[in-house]
Order: sequence, then structure tokens, then C-alpha cells
Amino acid sequence: MKVIRAGVLGFCMGVRRAVELACAEAEKSGRVFTLGPLVHNPRVLETLKSRGVEIIDENRLPRNINGESFIIRAHGISPQAEAELRGRGGRIIDATCPKVKACQLKAKALAAAGYRLFLAGEAGHAEIIGVRGYAASGGGARTFCVVVGNAAEAEKAAAGLSTAGPFPAETGAKPALIGQTTISEEEYRAIGEGIKKYFSGLEIIETICAATRERQDALRELLDKVDAVIIAGGKESANTRRLLTIAQEHGKPCALSESAADIPPGFAAFQTVGICAGASTPDTVIDEIERALTAGPFGP
Repeated sequence: MKVIRAGVLGFCMGVRRAVELACAEAEKSGRVFTLGPLVHNPRVLETLKSRGVEIIDENRLPRNINGESFIIRAHGISPQAEAELRGRGGRIIDATCPKVKACQLKAKALAAAGYRLFLAGEAGHAEIIGVRGYAASGGGARTFCVVVGNAAEAEKAAAGLSTAGPFPAETGAKPALIGQTTISEEEYRAIGEGIKKYFSGLEIIETICAATRERQDALRELLDKVDAVIIAGGKESANTRRLLTIAQEHGKPCALSESAADIPPGFAAFQTVGICAGASTPDTVIDEIERALTAGPFGP
């Protein structure tokens, strides 16, 4: 079997920075907490745990956190959650991806200026939750901020805002669209077009991370060279799942693998297999999967 790697794959700058900050703090302090998983990759989390990095739920903080170290994960958190930590004496190390931080601050500024915000992404994703929190901190009680996951949801939300919503169009306030940094350009464009059916003057903020775009473009280039493709990464990773969707839409046999054990046995029938990887996938996992594909057999 011939194995071809995508031109761009693996850790992005934001993930690498977050992991390095967490490891450095754990080595210094002996123990450090993260509010939810630092990144969405189980192998990375296993390594961090072995070094003293503990995951906790921000809604179930320990009773006494005074002096404890807390890493804000790459996806960021809301300013309200951060304020509570600081107020209770927690020591904050901010590992928010700079691209995500820019999104947060933009949402806050737009809300403060009276914009009606549409957030394109997954409602329950940590990044979107954090961005919504920043929007609320900027616009106060009159903040309009709705999360839309696809073009149909966007069109429905825009229709409600333009007619019977709490902030009707006749107020003259402008709408703006901000995207989760890992959303695909196709999805983002379709969501924007759905909103524009009701608000032709929609301001679309360019928030898609270059690392996300580079990995998606590298996958598209790879798909024409292989019989099938393995997407290496965590099943909870939004950018990894979007890579899988791109491969599926291309009609190419594909699978998402967190480790070599996840490679489907049927992949042994292909002569050329490609590997791409999400932005939170470490090199060790990519290497492991490539070795397994080359050596065979594999799969459960």
C-alpha cells in the first residue's frame, strides 16, 4: 500500500501554544486545572494528565480554589466564567487561541456598537459559548446574539429578526455574522447567503482560521491522488469532523481514526490511502497510523 500525507496536517499554532503553556505550568506548580478539555484529542489529554493537568467542569469548581492554577483552554471561555475564577482567587493562565481571542473581542465590540449578531457554528461548542459570553459583556441586556448551525437555521433566525423579533429591522441596527474559527468556507458562505435574504447589508466578519482553511485545502488536493483517506484526530474535534465531512461530500471512502486501532479492516483493499489530520492531532498519532497502514494488517 502507498500512503500519502496531506501537505498540511497536525497541530496548529493555537493548539501547540496551549499544550506548551499547560505543560510548563504543571511542571512549575505540580498541578494545574483546565476548564473542560484543553483540546479535543484523547491522546493529547492522556499525556497532559500524566503530567499533572486535570480537567474539571467549570460548573463544578472545587470549593477552595484560592491560589490554584487554571488554564483557559484553546477554545476560550466566557469573561463571566473567567471573572468568577479570579474573584475566588484562582490563578489564570490564558491559553486561548489568538484567533479565537480576536473573535471574542470582535463580538464584544460589535455588540457594544448595537449590532445584531449571528454566530455560525455549533451551539454547544466551547468556542461559541465563549464568544456569546463576550457579546453579552459588550451589549448588556439588549444584546441580540443567535447561534445558527446551517443555512436553514440562519434564514429562519433572520426572518424572525426582520419581522417579529425583539429587535425589529426598523430600528436601523445592522446585523453582523461571526463564524466559529473551524467552520468551512462553504458552510459560512451558505449561512451568510441565508441571512442576506432578509438583510442585504449584512456585515460578514472573516473569522475562519487560516490553519483550518489550510488543512481543508490540503485535504481537497489530496483526495484526487488517493483511493481512500484516513482523517486522523479526535471524534470530539470540530475541525476534524469537518475534514471528514469534506471527504464524504467528495464521495471518497474515508474514516475518522483516533488511533491505528480505528482503521477499518476494509482499507487493506486500497492501493493508495491518504492521511490528513485535524489541528489538535499530535505527530505521534499521525506516525502511528501511517506505520499501521504501511505494515498491515490493521483494525479490530
